[in-house]
Amino acid sequence: MNFLSSLLGNLNYGTVFLLMLLESTVIPVPSELVVAPAAYHSAAGNLDIWLVILFATLGADCGATINYLAGYYLGRPIIYRFANSRWGHFCMLNQKKVEKSENYFNDHGMVATITGRLIPGIRHLISIPAGLSKMTFWKFLLYTTLGAGCWNCILAALGWYLHTMVPEEMLNDKIMEYGEYIKVVICSLAAIALLYFLAKSLIKRRKKIETED
Repeated sequence: MNFLSSLLGNLNYGTVFLLMLLESTVIPVPSELVVAPAAYHSAAGNLDIWLVILFATLGADCGATINYLAGYYLGRPIIYRFANSRWGHFCMLNQKKVEKSENYFNDHGMVATITGRLIPGIRHLISIPAGLSKMTFWKFLLYTTLGAGCWNCILAALGWYLHTMVPEEMLNDKIMEYGEYIKVVICSLAAIALLYFLAKSLIKRRKKIETED
C-alpha cells in the first residue's frame, strides 16, 4: 500500500500506465484517483491530457489482458480458489464478485467487455469471464480499449473541470464525491439500455409467435 501511495503521489505517464495496469487486474487501485488527478495536473500544464488518456488506456488494456489470459488458461476452479484465498481477500476479491462479473458477461455477451468497463464492481473483473468463455483475443482487446477509453475520458474530463474550482488539497475528496454521481448516472444508463434491449427482444419474439400462428 505504501508503494501504491508513492505512485499516486508521483503521477506521470509511466506511473499512470502502471497504476491502470494494476487497477485492471485484481489490485485494489481506484482509477478515479489516477486519471482524474493526472488530468488535473494536465490542466495546470504539467502533463498532456491526451497522453494521460492514452497511457491510462494502454495500462488498462495490459492489465485486462492479464485477467483474460488467467481465465483462458487457468480455468474457473483455479480462479475461484484464488478468489477465496487469503491473497484474493487481500485484493478485495471473493467468489461472489467473480460470479457477478460472469453473470454480467453471460447476460450481455461480448459487448459486456465494453459496457462492463464503465460499471463499478464489474470493471476490473469483466476480463476474466471473457477469458473463461474463450472470446477471440483481438475482439476482446478492441472492446476493452473502447470501454476503458470511454471511462478514462470521463475521468479526465472530471479532473480537468475540477482544476477550475478545487484546490489540490481537496482534490481527492471531490473526485470521490463526483465519482459517486458519475457511477449513478452510468448505472442508470446501463439499466435503461438493458430494459430497452429486453423490451425489443420480447417484441421481436411476440411478432415471431404471431407470424407462426
